[in-house]
Amino acid sequence: MNPFLHYFLLERAKRKLGKKHQGVYTQKDLVSEIRLEQVELVHFLKELLYLMIGVAAAGFGLKGFLLPNDFIDGGATGLSLLIRVLSGWPLGLLLLLINLPFLFLGARTIGRKFAIKSIVAILALAIVVHFIPYPVVTDDKLLISVFGGFFLGLGIGMAMRGGGVIDGTEVLAIYLSRKWHITVGDALLLINLLIFSAGAYLLGVETALYAILTYLVAAKTVNYVVDGVEEYIGVTIISDQHEAIRLMLTEKMGRACTIYMGKQGYSKYGGSRKETEIIYTVVTRLELARLSTEIDKIDKKAFIVMDLVKDLKGGMIKKRPLNI
Repeated sequence: MNPFLHYFLLERAKRKLGKKHQGVYTQKDLVSEIRLEQVELVHFLKELLYLMIGVAAAGFGLKGFLLPNDFIDGGATGLSLLIRVLSGWPLGLLLLLINLPFLFLGARTIGRKFAIKSIVAILALAIVVHFIPYPVVTDDKLLISVFGGFFLGLGIGMAMRGGGVIDGTEVLAIYLSRKWHITVGDALLLINLLIFSAGAYLLGVETALYAILTYLVAAKTVNYVVDGVEEYIGVTIISDQHEAIRLMLTEKMGRACTIYMGKQGYSKYGGSRKETEIIYTVVTRLELARLSTEIDKIDKKAFIVMDLVKDLKGGMIKKRPLNI
């Protein structure tokens, strides 16, 4: 390990242990805490890379295709583009102003870490759009719609893989789906229907139709990258540290889980097969990055199976409010 990195992790571990145990801790505690800090750092750098790729791709879609040709899209980005076409205000400023209310909502419904990542990503996108001179690729309207939507969707999807968003309407859609008992996809459709109707009235039907095509391509790309924001993920976890993982889920992440007994299917030399507790929980796609980090802190060798969940009913779907 790099000496500087080792020193950095060591000092962070000492500070955390000092606060947790009033300065009294063993060498074993220190080694364990350093390993946790290392896991946290690796996941943070991976998520940061996803966010950077997302910002770069979205910036290319906007400046290389949509902005020079006065095209619009769906979501908060589409609303920003629409206002920019009508008012001439800088797009970077509009992206910040329009997304801020959604991010406050995201801090309440998903978590503060998610909101902080999203704020950083949107601020980076605003800076990229304002200062970086991307080349204008084409003036063909069909190519603009298809490839502008593709790169914008790629950017949104990669940002979501990093645990944040660069378009706040996904957060609003999740909130509306919980309040009105509709799917997130239906909520997104309703939001974008209003934006495209405004675009048709203010800019013309043809512009609105191209905007719809851009949105459809972007939405399909996002689905390809992250398998859809509207889907819950069922997670099955098999680990020798099952009790620590259960406590992490219920007390740290505020998620319900189900425990059921299982038994190993194979044993060496015909010995008895060990029984173990199997944990099953359901999280949103936006929480997967954090869940993976927390499980790695406890048991890097944990066996994890993830399945897409199309619909849910009953149980504790919403997470309990926590100070995170």
